[in-house]
Amino acid sequence: MTSHKTIFWITFFLLPGMLMYEKTIAVEFDYPKPQKNEQKDDYFGTTVADPYRWMENNGTPELENWINAENQWTHTYLEKIPFRDALRERITQTINYPKHSLPFVRNGRMFYFKNDGLQNQSVLYIVDTPDAKPRILIDPNKLSDDGTVSLQHIAVSRNGKYLAYSIARSGSDWNEIFVLEVESGKTLIDRLQWIKFSGIAWERDGFYYSRYDEPPQEQVLTAKNEYQKIFYHRIGTEQNADTLIHEDKEHPLRTIGASTDKDERFLFISEGESTYGNSLVFKDLLNRNAGFQTIVPTFDSEQDIITVLDGKFYMLTDRNAPNKRLVLVDPRNPQEEHWTDVISETDSLLDSVTCIGGKFVVTYLKDAADVASIYDRTGKQLREIELPTLGVAGFSGEKDQTEYFQAFTSFTYPTVIYRCDIETGERKELFPSALNINQEDFVTERVWYSNSDGRKAPIFLTYKKGLKKDGMNPTLLYGYGGFNISMSPSFSAIRLPFLQSGGIFAVAVLRGGGEYGETWHKAGTKLQKKNVFNDFIAAAEFLIAEKYTSPQKLAVQGGSNGGLLVGAAITQRPDLFRAGVAAVGVMDMLRYHKFTIGWAWATDYGTSEDNEEMFQYLLSYSPLHNIRSGVNYPALLITTSDHDDRVVPAHSFKFTATMQEKNDGKRPSLIRIETKAGHGAGKPVSKVIDESADVWAFLMYELGMTLR
Repeated sequence: MTSHKTIFWITFFLLPGMLMYEKTIAVEFDYPKPQKNEQKDDYFGTTVADPYRWMENNGTPELENWINAENQWTHTYLEKIPFRDALRERITQTINYPKHSLPFVRNGRMFYFKNDGLQNQSVLYIVDTPDAKPRILIDPNKLSDDGTVSLQHIAVSRNGKYLAYSIARSGSDWNEIFVLEVESGKTLIDRLQWIKFSGIAWERDGFYYSRYDEPPQEQVLTAKNEYQKIFYHRIGTEQNADTLIHEDKEHPLRTIGASTDKDERFLFISEGESTYGNSLVFKDLLNRNAGFQTIVPTFDSEQDIITVLDGKFYMLTDRNAPNKRLVLVDPRNPQEEHWTDVISETDSLLDSVTCIGGKFVVTYLKDAADVASIYDRTGKQLREIELPTLGVAGFSGEKDQTEYFQAFTSFTYPTVIYRCDIETGERKELFPSALNINQEDFVTERVWYSNSDGRKAPIFLTYKKGLKKDGMNPTLLYGYGGFNISMSPSFSAIRLPFLQSGGIFAVAVLRGGGEYGETWHKAGTKLQKKNVFNDFIAAAEFLIAEKYTSPQKLAVQGGSNGGLLVGAAITQRPDLFRAGVAAVGVMDMLRYHKFTIGWAWATDYGTSEDNEEMFQYLLSYSPLHNIRSGVNYPALLITTSDHDDRVVPAHSFKFTATMQEKNDGKRPSLIRIETKAGHGAGKPVSKVIDESADVWAFLMYELGMTLR
């Protein structure tokens, strides 16, 4: 690889109230020089070079040497940022407050997670009776010395006697399941392995779960996940004695999951070929000789059983209803033609339904923010639930209990947990926010831009009061645009130093997401995927035209599919942005489907092997394949982790090596590779602080900011 050496001087203009730092920093871009090979592939007669293919092989000495050299180079660059240490300290102080999860109740006992402030992992607590003191049930911080073992999923048995829980090590998607006695807190002998993308569905003295066959040891983090199966495990037995319940030998690339209703009367099995759409069958567990009956036979819609009342299923579905509806399904005649609408489809997305006290708490996503109401079993709206501001609400409760819990959060509204009564509407704070933040200091507004097909779509903007629209405001534009996932208001204390220092945080609603239902999602998939990038660019152009910011003051950020978004945006329009951060991004669109669970993303992306048209379309925007020589790209920070087996780190490795080779060198192209971490879930707080300090220091530095 060609060596690039450029001296880049960055000047800080000091204003009253700013911390005083050294005025200029000299940086020499002399990146590590990985080898290139002659790997080339033929796609429908088109030859595509892949000189860094060797980076797909984890654990080789050459790759380890390159990783170490890149991390050292990035660290050397970042440590020159004058306010980096002060920012890390500010972030540490800002997030150091108690945080609670939404509680749930089983058999009269309340369960919830709590983090005292800086604990690496949140702790699971139980309250045995309403007047009892909380006691610790599981403290995952004791499962490892460095906090890299995390709890992933918990499920309590119907009688409340047992709790099954899964853990992940170093951020991997691979899980292990254990069982403990709730009364004593004692962990039993049960240990189940090679579990991935699985729930835990209790029935009698055991549970159903999904697993894969054990992969070759050298391919644990990269091998394609195939032939998922459902097993039943009986408490107190070895895993090799588990009963195989369901498998599909003819279709290796399918995910299969099991669930049971609260009364453990019915077993439901959901099967899918991607991240969207599922078939659904069920079995009456009271009749051991009964076979499975089909509710939905195909994968072209999504359905989820909300509850079972009087032996009938209440199901949320987008089948023939892109904005979703709640239907009643009679197990005696479960076919679609016999369904009855309980809550019909409307112009807004029916986002969630929770059965509480025989009623339904319903949230609609209206222009990417929640509105909530209570309905009776016939679908009649009883009353609205008042929410404090534009934000997101969550609910937890049981079908036979009138008490329930509600959470609410927004961009500058730390999560608050309420205890509520479904009958009276009474609401009291159970866990108020312990973070002292003055709402009056900030503004959150929902503005409207015209996306690339002329439709109005929202952007959420959060900033300090007193903003001047002079085009000089440092702005971070965040986006995702994929997999039917909605970008709604959410709180992050880590963002506060950026906002307090004069930054604008912007979140754009893009096609490909779930904000406006399945039609909106499909408009950003496969041969329409470029709509997502074009919308993101249109949102950036809107912010510039409205003088919120300017290209020299605008940065972009996204993770996973959002990392693809950042990679595509900066390779298509490098002139539009000053900096970008792409976390665990999908950067090689020609080979993503060959690793772990990547094949499941094909309904959003298509694959390079589908046909020539799909290959050419992917090639035209794949970030790795659209880096051009001699272009002055925005300053880039790529982040990934060595145990990411969702989006394997080779995506980021190959993209970084290519960008460092071809970039004209006027701005840095850095990669930060975390160790003993994965795609993001379960990352210990200590690593979150370190990574956040580096990311925000980089962004603020490149946008000409300093810490206020």
